[in-house]
Formats: sequence, structure tokens, C-alpha cells
Amino acid sequence: MRRAKTGMVGAVMALSAVTAAAQAKTQGHWAMVLHGGAGIIERASMNPQTEADYRAALKQALEAGTAVLDRGGSSLDAVEAAIRVMEDNPLFNAGRGAVFTADGKIQLDAAIMDGATLRAGAVADVTHTRYTISLARAVMEKTPFVFLAGAGADEFSRQAGLEQVDQSFFFTERRWQSLVKQLKKEGLPIPPRPEGAPPEPKEPMAEIEPEEAHKFGTVGVVALDRAGNIAAGTSTGGTQAKRWGRVGDSPVIGAGTYASNQSCAVSATGTGEYFIRLTVAREVCALVEYKNMPLRAAADEVIHTELAALHGDGGLIAITPDGQLAWSFNTPGMYRARQVEGGTIEVGIYADEP
Repeated sequence: MRRAKTGMVGAVMALSAVTAAAQAKTQGHWAMVLHGGAGIIERASMNPQTEADYRAALKQALEAGTAVLDRGGSSLDAVEAAIRVMEDNPLFNAGRGAVFTADGKIQLDAAIMDGATLRAGAVADVTHTRYTISLARAVMEKTPFVFLAGAGADEFSRQAGLEQVDQSFFFTERRWQSLVKQLKKEGLPIPPRPEGAPPEPKEPMAEIEPEEAHKFGTVGVVALDRAGNIAAGTSTGGTQAKRWGRVGDSPVIGAGTYASNQSCAVSATGTGEYFIRLTVAREVCALVEYKNMPLRAAADEVIHTELAALHGDGGLIAITPDGQLAWSFNTPGMYRARQVEGGTIEVGIYADEP
């Protein structure tokens, strides 16, 4: 695992202590926080146009979600709306921008949870559903189950009438070339180019972002509606070149996704194996609920102390029913944005931004 530069994690911790939270102005106001993945994301290696594109994409997703909240919609509807926008944007490791498995396939994971009822839905290794977050919600609302995986999840998706697409729909050239590069480095065989993908470009693609910016990336949203209810959702393509049906933390309730009106809502991003071991999302909420810790302090405790102790990388976003907002990460960057009703949109990428 590549680590942050010397001193970077300490700098992130110091910045997080003063910038990682905001407050909804009064009870009855909506708020939203979202992320687009954490990793080795640094100014020195980021293409300026790509940086602008990411900022615009984060803003677009936030606006889609807050538009739902502003017209009186539920936090659950807002979370789904914002994530669908990111699933359709090839910049993110979810939906159309997902990374490839070692055998050249796209396998998608997602989860959603309603803080008011503790209902939850999750899916893993989905291959043909355009909006994985909507499939997770359908599992929550249309089945007695919480988690479906593989062929069964795909079959349920078809029966539920969700939009189906070919694997080529999710193909992006930069993800494919990144897979080829990694497999060559690891001495693994290169799978055939996916059926339906466009012809291979004659010229090599320029690298538009840090090589490992999305090695463990996800997208996620937490929201508070005017009724005081919170919700969380997370969607991902998983880790690049994954094998053997590996599933990370994103669809695991309590690890990468959790929401309860008794504590908080959390969506995480990072090295999933560590987040599963620590049940990171639930751990943050437990500190809030049982130790009465402020949300920001709880998030920092889990990310900078507990996760760091295991040498895990990543971050999270969180929100409480009383309007506390937080983000915390121990990597050089995390794509992120937030807004409270009546406030301005805040977008950040690097560790030295608010």
C-alpha cells in the first residue's frame, strides 16, 4: 500500500481538527455532505482541467441532492439522487467510471440506509444495473432482505424493472489502460478487451490524475432533511484488478455505510478491508451515541487513531439529526462537498482546504 508523504497525515489531522465540521443553522433545516473517494490526490500531480472537472462534478451531484431536500423531499430520496449523478459521471469509481476486475469485468457494489427506520439495502458484484444505488434501495423496499450479491442481485434487478445495460456501458478507456498497467506490473495475464468497447486508441492516453487517486475510491452521500431524518448511501466499483469476488466495505452495513437517527449517518471510502475490521461507520455513530462525542471528534478518533493504528488509509463523511456535519481523512486528499440550507456550497479536494 502506498503511504502519504512524510508529515502529510499529521497535517491532515491538524487541518481536520479545525475544518472538518459545519452546523445546520437551526432545527428544521436540511444539510448534505458527499464524497467522491479518498487517496493519493495531490496538487502537484493533478491535471488543472481535471481538477476543475472534479469540482464541477461534485457541485453538480450536491445540487441534485439538495434540490430534493429544498423542495421538502426526504433524506433518502436526496441521497439516491446525488449518488445517481456520480454513478453516471465517468470521473468517479462508481457506475460509468468504475474500475475493472482482474478478468476485465465491471462489478458494482452499493448500500443505502434510512436513519429513521434502520431499514437498509445492499448489493455486491452487480454487473448490468445502471444505477446500483437504486438497486440497493429496491432491495430495502421490495424484499425482506438486506444484502443481495452476484447473479441473484442481477436477477432481482431485472425483476424489479430497473434499467439494465451492457457491460460496455460502464467502459472508460482510462480505467482500462490503468488495469492493463497494473496487471503488467503484477505479472498477471491481460484479459481480452471487453466486448462492445471502442477500438483501442492509437496514441497513449495522458494521465489526468494521480495514478492511485481511485485505487480504493467510492462515492457516498449523507443527508439531513427538514423532518430531522438522516440517511446514508455509498456506491463503488471496488478495487482495481480485484479477484475471487472480493467485496469491500461500501455495501457492508456498519462498515462503509450506516445511518441511525439516534446517532449519525456515515459513508466511508478507503481500504475496505480495514474499514470492515473496524466497522468504521458504526464505530463513529457509537462514539456519538454512547460517549456523547461531537461528530467531528468521533470521526477524527476513528480515522486518525483507530484506522491509522491498523495502517489503514481512507476517510469518511458524516451528519447528525441536530445538524452537525463532518469529514475526516488520513490521505493527501478526498473529493468532497457540503452545503447547509441557506449556506454556500463548499467543495474540496486537497488536505489543506477547509
